[in-house]
Amino acid sequence: MDEIVKRLMDLGLAALAAVALCGPIAVIFLLVKLTSPGPALYWSDRVGRFNRVFRMPKFRSMRVGTPAVATHLLAGPAERLTPIGSFLRRSSLDELPQLWSIAKGDMSFVGPRPALFNQYDLIELRTRCGVHTLIPGLTGWAQINGRDELPIPRKVALDVEYLQRRSLYFDCCILALTVLKVVRREGVSH
Repeated sequence: MDEIVKRLMDLGLAALAAVALCGPIAVIFLLVKLTSPGPALYWSDRVGRFNRVFRMPKFRSMRVGTPAVATHLLAGPAERLTPIGSFLRRSSLDELPQLWSIAKGDMSFVGPRPALFNQYDLIELRTRCGVHTLIPGLTGWAQINGRDELPIPRKVALDVEYLQRRSLYFDCCILALTVLKVVRREGVSH
């Protein structure tokens, strides 16, 4: 797929989404601030294209001081959630600030989900398979085929499949399927 077309699509969709969702974004920001001490946004160090680390914002769903590891690696993750954290994660509303990362060019709407800076096994396998050449996405082929439930080798195999099949049409299909998955709340860790 032509990278210029993909970038223009990302910018256009990000602008439309930001305008359409500015009200809900403001309400969520206030709710996070009012229901738990600390900042409303959590800036996570993530691995982007060519393994460059960037700062990705999310609405904070965990208490301040929670270790920066994948949720499934936390001991007692439910106890670390803020009062509205579970809702934000189930609804994927915690991801809305990533529109900023898309506008900046650190992310795209579709691509492999950006790894945490310390997910060395995932980063290494993606690099070996060439997936590190892709701009990470808000959603991706692996996201709609299992999301948080996938083991790393399966996730990377799906990322490789996306690398080989990527096109504007495939991206549109992934976006449509993502909306379905989010509405059904499938495959998300609470």
